[in-house]
Amino acid sequence: MYEVKQMNAQPAKRRRAKNKRYWPLYLMMLPGMLYLFINNYIPMAGIMIAFKQVNYKVGILRSPWVGLKNFEFLFKTNDAWIITRNTISYNLVFLIVGPLIAICVAILLSELTAELSKKVYQTIILVPYLISIVVVSYLVYALFATESGFINNSILGIFGAEPVSWYSDAKYWPVILVLVHIWKSFGYSTIIYYATLVGIDRSYYEAAAIDGASRWKQIVHITLPGLKSTIITLTLMSIGKMFYSDFGLFYQVPMDSGALYDVTNTIDTYVYRGLMKLNNVGMSSAAGLYQSLVGFILVLTANLVVSKISKEDALF
Repeated sequence: MYEVKQMNAQPAKRRRAKNKRYWPLYLMMLPGMLYLFINNYIPMAGIMIAFKQVNYKVGILRSPWVGLKNFEFLFKTNDAWIITRNTISYNLVFLIVGPLIAICVAILLSELTAELSKKVYQTIILVPYLISIVVVSYLVYALFATESGFINNSILGIFGAEPVSWYSDAKYWPVILVLVHIWKSFGYSTIIYYATLVGIDRSYYEAAAIDGASRWKQIVHITLPGLKSTIITLTLMSIGKMFYSDFGLFYQVPMDSGALYDVTNTIDTYVYRGLMKLNNVGMSSAAGLYQSLVGFILVLTANLVVSKISKEDALF
């Protein structure tokens, strides 16, 4: 009987010893879990605001319920088509062009042999990502200001061309906004892709070179397959933000110019302007909930498609 008890006690001791070994890891995880709980989960209770007409005198909980009335302003307004078109169209362009440039630059970085050059170029391409969008907006203004801008005074003036009123002519801004976004954000994605490239076993390239494969064939058959999982993961994350827009990019960079609303008005900027004018937090909350639900559905759908094609590359 004593021997049986001893045998039963041994697995329990091993479990306690194992748990004791992992306690430092649990403690390291605790601050991050607390942050997620406080910053991401507790505010979820505010979803109720999307279905209420908030009255500050009685508080949120006692404010009257209005059902889906707060969602109507997104769909019944005359600008509904414009803000939806702009939000989706820009994000589709960012989704396609951004990764292409980031992957190309990451491959070029991986071809460098001098360590100092790699560090310099990595720093240069990452600096725009770290610059505040407010600073970026003034840099863009310094380029495109009608009277004092660098392009009107130093470039167009050389060729004798007439100055362009950039901030009152909407046709130029789809290109300007795409270029500004790519310039500011591609460095972050490039570093992620480059980190993945560094992890690819160099023996694959050596074997391919011995077999006579050109550099282009090595990229196609080794580099790109090695990046596949990272590309899919970043793409799925971007798809989840398809109904979101970079508020600073579409509000700060065009300097909130009314003449440009047709090409700069997105869901986020429209909700912000509505909130500033109407002071209706219910409408703002409804827009945020709508964006989150659509993003959630898009991620699930995209992940389902990926799991059907390549199950090991799906997020879940």
